[in-house]
Amino acid sequence: MKEKSNIKGFSLVLSLVLLFAMSLMGGSLIVIASSDHQGNNSSDEYQQTFYVAETALMEAEKSLINQMMGPVVNGVRSSDRKIPINIAYKDADDNEIVANRPTRTACYLSFRNLSRDNSFRLVEHQRNQKFINLIRPLITTGSKEETRMEKYMFEFFSVNAGSAIYKGAGASLKKTAVTTQKLGTTYRIYGCGMKVKDSSDTDPSIEILIPLETVIILSH
Repeated sequence: MKEKSNIKGFSLVLSLVLLFAMSLMGGSLIVIASSDHQGNNSSDEYQQTFYVAETALMEAEKSLINQMMGPVVNGVRSSDRKIPINIAYKDADDNEIVANRPTRTACYLSFRNLSRDNSFRLVEHQRNQKFINLIRPLITTGSKEETRMEKYMFEFFSVNAGSAIYKGAGASLKKTAVTTQKLGTTYRIYGCGMKVKDSSDTDPSIEILIPLETVIILSH
């Protein structure tokens, strides 16, 4: 009887030890799963912010093309066209135009190759643009997706970098097609995708910022 009692006591202790070990394992699995979930969310946020930054570059390019070719009004291309140039640094009397100084936003300061001098000029600078305004028709009003996408914003600015000669396909009387040299204007385009804490704020707190830049040549 005494031996059986010892066996029962040992079994009880072993059961408690196993139960405790399983509890620890279960807790560890929950912590690991939670960590993986947070990591996936963070990865998704960075990926979405990168896509918003790419959208900023496309919007900047579209703006330049609209200025050069004329904006589309009621489905018709307007005749109001021009070669986009950098805004003036000084007026006709050689006075500095303070209002035309570049606004040194977090996006602007993220590009180390940009001048910090007040005389640095831009063609245009669009700030605090809400990404959701571009995709509004695709989002259900009042949905969780709408709430999530409202936190993404973008910013872009462009710089006229001067004339450029480039090669393009052209027609010829002697040949069906030839390579010709054409004159165009080079533009440096800078864009940022941002995830902010609250897009309704006048100066929203930025949680993620991804800067991108590219160069395009628009023909005359």
